Amino acid sequence: MKNEIDSRTILSVYEYIQKHGEVTSEGKLYGGITAFSDIDGYTIYFKGSGVLMRYGFHNTYHLDYEHDKHKEDFLVKIESLKKQLESDK
Repeated sequence: MKNEIDSRTILSVYEYIQKHGEVTSEGKLYGGITAFSDIDGYTIYFKGSGVLMRYGFHNTYHLDYEHDKHKEDFLVKIESLKKQLESDK
């Protein structure tokens, strides 16, 4: 799989959601993306637009989705959050 999202983006968007997101039963929700981690904090997850993204060791990630449209929508949301956090600096 081609790396469509760089590690810096993943981690900074995760932190942004953790800081600004609304608490839900699954994690923190912001901008249509829910962010959470496993119990030990080594793996982080994003969930939204029909996609579950798992990011872990060695700066690798995996996207689970049924339709390409879900993936496209998810990537747009991640990019939008990245732009928002950059404008907040």
